[in-house]
Amino acid sequence: MISVQTWSDAQRLWDFQQMHHEPRPCSVAIGLGSHDLGVADVTVGLYQRGMFPLIVFTGATSRTTRDRMPRGEAEHYRERALELGVPASAIVIESKARNTGENINFTRVLLEERGIEVSSVLLVSKPYEERRAYATARKLWPGVEIVSASTPMTLSEYVDSMKDPRLVLDMLVGAQQRLLIYPEQGFMIRQEVPEPVAAAYERLCSEGFTSRLVPAN
Repeated sequence: MISVQTWSDAQRLWDFQQMHHEPRPCSVAIGLGSHDLGVADVTVGLYQRGMFPLIVFTGATSRTTRDRMPRGEAEHYRERALELGVPASAIVIESKARNTGENINFTRVLLEERGIEVSSVLLVSKPYEERRAYATARKLWPGVEIVSASTPMTLSEYVDSMKDPRLVLDMLVGAQQRLLIYPEQGFMIRQEVPEPVAAAYERLCSEGFTSRLVPAN
């Protein structure tokens, strides 16, 4: 049984991850590969609103996606977008990236090789990784405006969709840890973390929600 305090701490991390950007027209959209096809759905919805002319879906597979997305995350996202009516000419896939940094770097190189000028990116991620994705893109693609987006849903709705509360809390803690340690490693820009968020993170770690942590140098 997950306590009221634990849910409160998880909600604090969830809220902190939200960038609250208003979607606006951009040069291109990047849909970050993951287990969550909702990323593809949101990207398609924004495309259909005329927010960008081109979509890049990026991602290989991971331990959480190799069974459900055997052809690779980017390819499954592409198939979903085609089902929803996006023309094939508006979709590019990058199928080698295995982390957020590679998502950004590989996509940047791919677009440069195709001669596509990019001044702004609408970056679509899972709801609990908006800030992490934003901080990574800002570090690795300086000079480009980054606008964040994700499926508009509450923590409770996301937990219900995943059907695994502990996994969701583990992922929230993992995303928060990266915000704390990756700036020192050069992977993302540094962002101020309010003390209540830091305290919530420490409590969740002490309660054992640590399966998605990476070794800190």
